[in-house]
Amino acid sequence: MFGSDPRTTSASNGTPNYNSAPNRLSGDVSIKGDVMCGSELVIEGEVAGTITSTGTLTIGAHGKVTGDIEAGFVTIQASVEGNVLARQRCALKAGSNLQGDVEAPRLAVDETASFVGKAVITANRDHFEVLELKSGVGGPGH
Repeated sequence: MFGSDPRTTSASNGTPNYNSAPNRLSGDVSIKGDVMCGSELVIEGEVAGTITSTGTLTIGAHGKVTGDIEAGFVTIQASVEGNVLARQRCALKAGSNLQGDVEAPRLAVDETASFVGKAVITANRDHFEVLELKSGVGGPGH
């Protein structure tokens, strides 16, 4: 509690490992607005807005995102309504639901995932560029 850093864990030799615990938005948290992260982020709660990360973004099994996503690596385990731009890879896991377009060099879709939209497979991006994505493309009525 006091005097400890909850973001760290100890390795087997007792030294702190600052990189082992990702940033986490827990299931009881809801954000309306844009989210920016420079490292790993796991979302178990709800986000209504654009999410931008140069690192790894995971929409956990209980997460829900309504808005566009840009990240290096994107893993979706739950529900996303919006476009996804992944610099390296996008994965739609079992039981996930994506309503929107995907642009990524690599795309993995589990056979039980739901995907309504279009996929554009691109070349790897050597550097991260923030691109403007159009909302609503690929959703119902578009």
